[in-house]
Parts: sequence; structure tokens; C-alpha cells
Amino acid sequence: MTSPLRVGLSVTTAEPLLTAGRLDGLGVYSRALLDHLPGAGVEVQPLSFPPHGDARKVQLGRALPLSFPLATLGDLILPRSVHLSTQVALARGNPGAAPLDLFHATDYRIVRMDCPVVATLHDALPISHPEWASPKLRKLKNWLQAKAARKAQHVITGSRFSIRELVEHFGVDENNISVVHHGAAPQFFEPPPVAERDITLEQHGLRAGYFLFVGTLQPRKNVERLLAAYLALPPVLRAARQLVIVGQPGWRSEELVSRIKDARQRGENVVWLDQLTDERHLRHLYAGAGAFIFPSLHEGFGLPLVEAFAAGVPVACSGTTSLPEVANGAALEFDPLSVDDITAAMTTLARDDAARARCIAAGQRRALELTWDEAARRTVAVYQAVLSH
Repeated sequence: MTSPLRVGLSVTTAEPLLTAGRLDGLGVYSRALLDHLPGAGVEVQPLSFPPHGDARKVQLGRALPLSFPLATLGDLILPRSVHLSTQVALARGNPGAAPLDLFHATDYRIVRMDCPVVATLHDALPISHPEWASPKLRKLKNWLQAKAARKAQHVITGSRFSIRELVEHFGVDENNISVVHHGAAPQFFEPPPVAERDITLEQHGLRAGYFLFVGTLQPRKNVERLLAAYLALPPVLRAARQLVIVGQPGWRSEELVSRIKDARQRGENVVWLDQLTDERHLRHLYAGAGAFIFPSLHEGFGLPLVEAFAAGVPVACSGTTSLPEVANGAALEFDPLSVDDITAAMTTLARDDAARARCIAAGQRRALELTWDEAARRTVAVYQAVLSH
């Protein structure tokens, strides 16, 4: 009987102290692998770079011996024979423990290791579209991701679209990239009790049947055009269906926030939930939606799309970047640069029962192909391929 693979999994992006309970896409991805890789036959050791080097602050896994800045500095100045993971056994609390077979970095935090490294790189956005990345972090992210791409023996990404970006902007060898689609969490496939759902909706002042958007408010999410498209709907339709925007304000969101508040002051049926952290409540919001609208201009994957599919909500989304690949024909696609096109898609999902039924059925079928269990199995297949070389 062969022993299971021993994999060090970076979970820094899911550390409670760093996230305050609000996981972004990287955090959701890291946490999902931590939960589902054991079911695919892997012995997982969660490892985090400690904030400010203080190992006591690490809660989700074990602390790596150095903070990421110090480990990166050591990478640059120490001889190549010195590796961070020679001390990983100490981080695991057992100096005599067997070494790791492989380390999986779920973000750009990669340093020199004495075992093979697999890195997940979701996109090359700071380089491919610098106008959508904060200038304060752009150069740092570009440097870190380029370094990560060079250090990893193999790269995982979420879509075939992202392969093109990684090859073009980071110079990654296409033969060293594998696509592993992300998945919806199991709870999205189970309809919540109607009574619980209705209590959540009432708490937030919602009526079932609304248009729903989920995502951070930032330029590439294109929420400005979504708001404009909603306001262009006939008054009778706006009166019947709210626009519900779920997401925290991000970089360069001030003007959008002002427009949302202005619409509300004018009596428009627009609701912005910027402090939603309860995962059960988010599931309830999907369950109460009449349609999910995702107008993003750029996605390496687009996880909310799959969550809406699993929840049985008809979806309309941008026909750009990775989204057509993820939807695979299950969503009504539109031109995200055209307010009229977005308005037309919203009208169709609100008024055309046959189109709604088709989208719901196709979305649920697509969601069954995109689960975290399947993502974990495909990830393990990548590990095995790397170790067999």
C-alpha cells in the first residue's frame, strides 16, 4: 500500500487574522483545496507565512519559519543551496516528520523550496490591464507573479483563457501549465429552507425575484454599466424587481458608490450590501434571486457564475475573457461594453419564462461539472504528473 502524497498547501490568503472572515477569490480557492484535497487521497499540511513573522498569529495552519518579505529577501541573497522548506518540518511541529513531497502555492507567495513547487496563478491582470490594478501594488504584484512563474515546476490556472495571458505576459512555457476549473461549494447545490431564506431577505429589505450581482466594487467588474442598464429598464419592471449589489467597495469605487447612493436617494429599487460576511446569508441571497447578472470585463475564472448555476438561478454574463468557457453555453451572454445589451439580457430573464427555464436547467447541469471535489481530483493529477517527471 503506497503512502499518500504529503503536500504543503499555502493558506495565507485564508488566514482569519488577514481576512477578517471575508475571503476573496484567492482565499476561497485556498480554503476549498484545504477542505477537499484529503478526499482525493492527499495528506495536506496547511502552511502560512506569519504576519510580521509572528507565528502565534497563524490560526488556520502551521506558521512557516519566516514572514514572506524575509523569506523573499533570503531567496535573493542566500546561496541557492539554502531552501525555506528545510525548516518546514519545524513548522509542522515535528522535526522528525517525513519531508513534503510537494508544495502548492495558491497565490504569488513562492520562495525557494527543496521539493517540487506547483503554483496557481489566476491571471496576469496587473500587466495585461494595468488600468484595472492599483498603482500602489501593480509593480510589486507584477514582480512577485513573474518570480512565482519562474520558480514553480508547474503552474495551475483556472481557464484556457488564462493560459494565453500567462504565456504572453509571464513567459510561462505552455507545456508547464494545466487548467483546473474551480468549483461551487457543496452548500450551493442544496436549496435552503424557504423560511430561513425569507428571514434573511427580510433582514436586508429584499423581495424574492431581484437581479443579483456578487463581487468587489472595482473598475473591471463593470458595475457602473450594470447600474445604468438597470435604470434603463421600464419603470414597471424596476418596481417589480430590485437590483441587489453584494460586495465591498474596492479600488477606484468612489464614483460608483456615489451613483448607487444617488439612485437610492431618488427612490430607485437598488440595494447595496457591502458588509455581508455570513456564507449562509449569501446562499440565501442566491436562492432568492430571480436572475444573476455578471457584467465583468475580465475574469480568470468567475466563481460567482458557478455559484449561481448551482443555486438554480438563471444567469446572464459577459461574453468575454474566461466567462464563455466557464458558462459553456449555460448563460445568456451579452456585450459588457453595451448598456443596451445588458438591459436586453435583464429584460429577457425577467420576462421570457422559456429562456429562464433553459438557463436554469443548463446552469444546473454545468454546475455538476464544476465542483470542488472534481477540482481536487484534477489538482492531485497535476501533482502526480509533476512528481513522475
